[in-house]
Amino acid sequence: MTIVSVTEFKANAARMLEALGETNDEIILTQNGRASAVVQSVAAHRRLRESLLMLKLMAQGEADAAAGRTFPQEQLFEAIATRVREGDG
Repeated sequence: MTIVSVTEFKANAARMLEALGETNDEIILTQNGRASAVVQSVAAHRRLRESLLMLKLMAQGEADAAAGRTFPQEQLFEAIATRVREGDG
């Protein structure tokens, strides 16, 4: 993680973005001495979004299990097969 002011980032944006793409690190931008934004590579952003989505799915699954909203795996596979046979899938 690199911390730079917005002014420094503006002056060196092309070089910093190039380095960012090579390291997959992040840059914390500051304004008036306080953190105000994060700049990261597209690849790092995608990984973060995918990780958050996976955590959300896990939390939903745990909530469903705790609430008793479950059914046997065989039942799920049969429902999928039925939908495929009927042309809904």
